[in-house]
Amino acid sequence: MNAYADEEIAVLAARLLDRTLPREAWTHAAHLTATLRLVRTRNEGLERDLPDIIRAYNVAVGGINDDQTGYHDTITQAYLAAIRAFAAALPAGTSDAQAAALLLKTPMGDKAWPLTHWSRERLFSVEARRGWVEPDLKPLAHPPAG
Repeated sequence: MNAYADEEIAVLAARLLDRTLPREAWTHAAHLTATLRLVRTRNEGLERDLPDIIRAYNVAVGGINDDQTGYHDTITQAYLAAIRAFAAALPAGTSDAQAAALLLKTPMGDKAWPLTHWSRERLFSVEARRGWVEPDLKPLAHPPAG
């Protein structure tokens, strides 16, 4: 797991937004940490905006968003809802670095977390990549609103 300082987290999120983050820096820990920062700093409209932010970033670093690779809506919305609930429960005054370190120690810190809720077949279906698909193994503690 990566340990980030407050300044690094701000830069990470900014470089995601301006699409200058190197592709190799876009790790699972970076995904979670950048999303946490965005929830804490520009919370409104992320369910709507984050998909386009990720799609644009993917294209900027040479990726594609199609039915097999790139942006995945179900995974994004599940993590966003869970990270939103995590952030809401943080004590006042928790720094970004402290929050990120705590987040990465939760089950979400494991890339396989979604597979505790969805079967591999359902999670990696075209339908789940394109839009929200309900879990088929175990309900989410904090499902996306909507």
